[in-house]
Amino acid sequence: MIDGPFFVLVVAGILGTGLVAGVFYGFSAFVMRGLAALPPAQGVAAMNAINVAAVRPAFMAVFAGSAALSALIAVVTFVVWPDEGRVELLLGSALYLAGSFGLTIVANVPRNDRLARLIPGAPAAAEYWPVYVREWTLWNHVRTVAAAAAALVYISALT
Repeated sequence: MIDGPFFVLVVAGILGTGLVAGVFYGFSAFVMRGLAALPPAQGVAAMNAINVAAVRPAFMAVFAGSAALSALIAVVTFVVWPDEGRVELLLGSALYLAGSFGLTIVANVPRNDRLARLIPGAPAAAEYWPVYVREWTLWNHVRTVAAAAAALVYISALT
């Protein structure tokens, strides 16, 4: 049974990965659909504004903090090597670190950077906008599932 400070660490990991999954789910469920319904110039401008707002401490503490917690959970699991839950703890950490945090870096951020270089009313922005929405949202679905799965797998390690 996982207990003491390690238990608290895993519970914090559950909360962090679950919160990130919720944010990502909101984008997949309605934010991107709403933005996609706007004229391209407005959608590009709105998404660029959202991307700037996202890298503020309130979200980044949870997003990057969950990555740090996931890495710490994996390290502590290797050191302690508990009789129960070790596979779940390592899997939960891998899901979040690769499927949510890592995927953000390799799939979503490059698309955000490309979108930020476009002038919202320009023809290039109008041409890229539907591609951006489709691709960014697809990868966001994957990030959502990975973060939610990490939370669920962490929970299963405690039961």
